[in-house]
Formats: sequence, structure tokens, C-alpha cells
Amino acid sequence: MNTTTLNAQLAALPGVQVRETAHASVGYDLSVTLPESTLLAAVTLMDKAGYFLEGMTGVDWFGECEALRKEAEAKAKKAAEALAAAASAAASGTADAPTAADAADTVNAAAAESPTPASIPQEDELEVVYDFNRFSARHRVCLRVRTPRSNPEIATIAEIYPIAHWHEREIHEFFGIVFVGHPYLIPLLLPEDAEYHPLLKDYSA
Repeated sequence: MNTTTLNAQLAALPGVQVRETAHASVGYDLSVTLPESTLLAAVTLMDKAGYFLEGMTGVDWFGECEALRKEAEAKAKKAAEALAAAASAAASGTADAPTAADAADTVNAAAAESPTPASIPQEDELEVVYDFNRFSARHRVCLRVRTPRSNPEIATIAEIYPIAHWHEREIHEFFGIVFVGHPYLIPLLLPEDAEYHPLLKDYSA
């Protein structure tokens, strides 16, 4: 399977967003964001295409929702101020004040750049990043799957890529993500009875 076919097959999966990237800048050629429900289908495609699993890591997006809300509020405020300035200029006839067209441009630009309420998650999330490589094609693919921090669960991929068994154990112990179907989520480095996850951003010893 060539990379173009793989791109198309990944993009055809429900809820998947595929973005080509500059390898020289980020270290991979394809960034794939997908819902947990399509993870196994995507990983199966990677396996059939001859890619091996280089590694997995966790990411804690603690505080992201609040940051996105503040960004949206700031840009909405800026747009409202531009509209108010244009309205004031129109009423006073000030020659060098912002015109209605200028204000409209500001509002449209802010709307295009701002996160919409629908795009802001209801709660902060954790993410698992899967790095795949195929030497013969000199092609690296990054799959990204998010899960709510309050109930972090993602299906295990160990039946497709057995090496994931170890990666999933490590991510579970440091981030608390439960890999559903994994037979042995026992810590690798922490004490076996550890009930804390030290790479969470709100963890305090």
C-alpha cells in the first residue's frame, strides 16, 4: 500500500482528520486525529500497510478548556470593540476612524481564529500519541486519540501490535489511562500498589 492510498483510507474513517506535515519541521509526515471509536480500524490499516509501532506517549491537556474559553472571550471582546468604534465613527463622521467594512473584517478574522463553543471540550482531556514508521517508504505517521480526564479509557492495540503491551503499561502508570482489554496493567517503574499518576499536571507529591 502506498502512502497516498493510506492517507485516503485513514481519511475515510468516521471522525478522522488527516493533515500532511513537513517532516523536516515536526519529524513525521502525517498527523491523524481520531476518535477512540475508530482507533482499532486505523491501527489495523497501519499494520496492513506495513508500518511498525515506534512508540507511544501520553499528553495531559489539563487547563485547556479554560484557556480556550478565555481566548474565545478575548477575541469576542475585540470584535465587539471594533464594531462599537465603527458605529461611533459613523455617528460622528470622523474621517480617520474605523469604517464599518474595517470593523466587519476584524469581526470576521476574530471569528475565523476563535474556538467556537462547540469546539471547546466539555472537560479537559488526556491524549495518547502513537508513532508509526515504515522505513521502505521513509514515512512516519502520528495518530492522536483523546479521552476525558474524568474517565480515561482507550482500547488496547496490543493484539495488533504486541509491543504496545509495554507502552500501554507505562502510560497507564504515569497518566492513569486505562487501556481496555489489556491483560496486565501493572506498573513498570512505580510500586505495584501505586495509586497515583505522577505525569498528570495536577499531581502533587
